[in-house]
Amino acid sequence: MSVHIEAKKGDIAETILLPGDPLRAKWIAETFFENPVCFNTVRNMLGYTGTYKGKKVSTMGTGMGVPSISIYAHELITQYDVKNLIRVGSSGSYQPHVKIRDVVLAMAASSTNGINELRFGGADYAPTADFELFLKAVEVAKAKNIPLKAGNVLSSDVFYADDFESYKKWSKFGVLCVEMEAAGLYTVAAQHNVSALAILTISDSLVTGDRTTSKERESTFRDMIEIALELA
Repeated sequence: MSVHIEAKKGDIAETILLPGDPLRAKWIAETFFENPVCFNTVRNMLGYTGTYKGKKVSTMGTGMGVPSISIYAHELITQYDVKNLIRVGSSGSYQPHVKIRDVVLAMAASSTNGINELRFGGADYAPTADFELFLKAVEVAKAKNIPLKAGNVLSSDVFYADDFESYKKWSKFGVLCVEMEAAGLYTVAAQHNVSALAILTISDSLVTGDRTTSKERESTFRDMIEIALELA
């Protein structure tokens, strides 16, 4: 048992899917896992372990933002020996060619968060995906005929920006979309020499104003989850 996770050693698989929303973790377990068992209810941050195609796999919510996912990632790695951490979440497009319902692999994660600036004494650290997980995700998507976008994403600390147009400075430098956790996950994984990848689904576009419905998000999220589960 760790500070924020009540599971016992061995209750959590080496590969875990990490949505921000704990209810989405519940949905993943009930929809895709065989014989799912709940291993965590602390702070209602639900976590489950089951099997997928005969392989042991887990899922757990992380909450929103770099600090929250960093806490859970640290405990999963150091207390439960998790080796592959795969974020599965929604994101907002910054580019005209990145459409709603597109699946995006985060090769790297820029950030407005100050944790790494403090950690590295004002220097910039570039949080990046694990190459092997990234490459395997590309191969899985091709086999399933799921189109992908890949590149730099922004992990933002701010959901409601004072200046809506501020996204354009990131767009100008090729950032594909915005979310809130990947930079934290990639940094903690690198610190502990384990593998991490963020797989994102575009739920809305800051460029066009388009948004998916809740029903569309559910069906589109399946593509992202199916890719992630094949990485177990």
